[in-house]
Amino acid sequence: MKYRIRIYNYSEKQITLEKKIKVHGMTRKLSAPLTRRQCDRLIQGKNLSMKQEEFESYPKLLQEFVVWIAVRQGRPKVIVAYDRIPYVYKQGNVRITIDENIQSSKDFIHFFERDMQKSPILPKGKVLLEVKYDELLPSFLKERLEIGKLQQTTFSKYYLCRRFFAMEP
Repeated sequence: MKYRIRIYNYSEKQITLEKKIKVHGMTRKLSAPLTRRQCDRLIQGKNLSMKQEEFESYPKLLQEFVVWIAVRQGRPKVIVAYDRIPYVYKQGNVRITIDENIQSSKDFIHFFERDMQKSPILPKGKVLLEVKYDELLPSFLKERLEIGKLQQTTFSKYYLCRRFFAMEP
């Protein structure tokens, strides 16, 4: 299980708290909206209010996260930044994404700024192709994905970004 805060294009228009849970190789994702103020406090390593009236106004997932932070003394660990090109095939809810320029950062103060300090994780020119689907992968897509030099593997952008800082002198 892991929590993360997700934004798109360094914008505060849509800030989401997500919880990813893996069970028997399958991933389930829960999400709740965050305000910019809430996000800033969490990034600064500060917890949100636990005063009953304010706490009860939070979405259930945010309530759980606030308690988790207080009990486990959770703090931000790493920023995973990348450029994504998404494609969706509605039948079977197939999502194909190409992630490039995958970078790691601990520049939490500049979370919403494109020019925050970042370090590349993959060699130049390498991209990550992800194929996700709910039920069945349509045969025409499966056939095309089995050509060329594609290699099926598990890959964690988060793990690589955390490992980058663990290897620093």
